[in-house]
Parts: sequence; C-alpha cells; structure tokens
Amino acid sequence: MYEEGQKPGDIISESQIERRLQILKPYTNWVRSFSTTEGNELIPKLAKHHGLKTLAGAWLGNEKEKNEKELENLIQLCRDGFVDIAAVGNEVLYRNDLSLEELLEQIRYFKSMVPDITVGYVDAYYEFSRHPELVDVCDVVLTNYYPFWEGTHFNNSLGHLNYMHQQTLNAANGKKIIITETGWPSQGENTKEAAPGTINALKYFINAQTWAIKNGIEMFYFSSFDESWKVGAEGEVGAYWGLWDKNEKLKYT
Repeated sequence: MYEEGQKPGDIISESQIERRLQILKPYTNWVRSFSTTEGNELIPKLAKHHGLKTLAGAWLGNEKEKNEKELENLIQLCRDGFVDIAAVGNEVLYRNDLSLEELLEQIRYFKSMVPDITVGYVDAYYEFSRHPELVDVCDVVLTNYYPFWEGTHFNNSLGHLNYMHQQTLNAANGKKIIITETGWPSQGENTKEAAPGTINALKYFINAQTWAIKNGIEMFYFSSFDESWKVGAEGEVGAYWGLWDKNEKLKYT
C-alpha cells in the first residue's frame, strides 16, 4: 500500500487505500494485507465495503509489544467480520525474528481467541518441509514461491514454480495450499540466471496464472504496485515487482 515517498512505519491514509482498492477491484476478488497497524488495519474493513474477500496478516517481528498490538488488532478485525483468512506472521522464520517455538505459541494463542477463523502462517515453501509442526498448527498452508530469487533462468521458471508446489504438496499432509506470493520483476539486477525485464515479467504473470487455473490453485500475485522503498532492502530490483508502477499506471497494456 506504500505510495512514493512512504515506507514501513509511515501511516497509511484511508483515502489512499480507497483509491488503490478502486484500481484493483475490477481485476480481483481478494486482497492480501500484511499488517494491522499504522493504517493497515483499515484495509480489510474498506475491502469488505467494496465486496472483496480478505487475507489479513499480523506482522510479527522481534519486538514483543508490537507483536501483541498486531495480534490484538487482527483478533478484533476477525471478530468484526472483516477477515476471511488470517495470517499470523509473514516470513518470520526466513528473517529469524522469532524461534519456531515462539512462532507456534503466537499461532496457538491467536487460534484460541478466534477459533472460527481459518488461520495460517506465510513463509517460503521450504519452511513447511523443514518444520512439519507449522503444518500441524495451521488450518491452511500459506506459501511463497519465487523462482526469481532462487536464480532460475526465465525459461525454467514455470517448471521451478511447479517443483516448489510439489514440495509443498508433500509437506501439507492434505491441507489446503494457497500461494500467497509469486511474481517476477520488470527491471533491476539479475539474480544469478534470473533476469528482470518487462517481457519476462509479463510472460511470468501469464504463465503463472494459466498454470494456477489449470491446476485449480488459488494464488495471490506479488505485487499490485511498485514500491520504491524496497530498493534499500533488495537492491534496485526490489522496487519493480508491481503490475502497476509507482504512479499507479498499469505497466502492461
């Protein structure tokens, strides 16, 4: 949701959420949010107003008080009927912000507070193979697939995407899998053999969507809009994952 000049920690306004939901609404039935503070808590409420379903997340890090506030707000959003699927944490293990046991404790606590909501945890596909306890505690497996970040040549990207999904299927023990992120950047630096570019990004979107539809897989695509702030965290390529650019113009026409 971050506009040009914004970054995590800044307050997101209701007006910018409204404007961007109006852009997305013709193209999707669902939106995913990553946090429940700093204005992000408005996203599920406004999305519901527009008739969209929501996968709403609590952002968990290494600060106890912030984690408590995120969970408290997500619990309230669920109780108020604004959440269809709740994600307790996003790539917490990937970032090493919490131990596995600390994360499991947070998920169990959340489930005890809102037992009627479908609950999952978002991370890279291999974390569910490494930690079967995560699968056990979740109602649904929420997983990220990025052939680009694993340095895969574009020509092999669809095969790699399918490989990641097969790995997750093996770990999921029959539980439903939802792809919470996949995508390809339109410009920036290479990652090994993975090359960004407008054509590669457009083709990956089409290939991933076609593959998901053919196989009956539900998928959130990353991302809606380019975000300049991500340059610092991921290099130049981090700013160019959107289907719309930073000025909210559709890249592919």
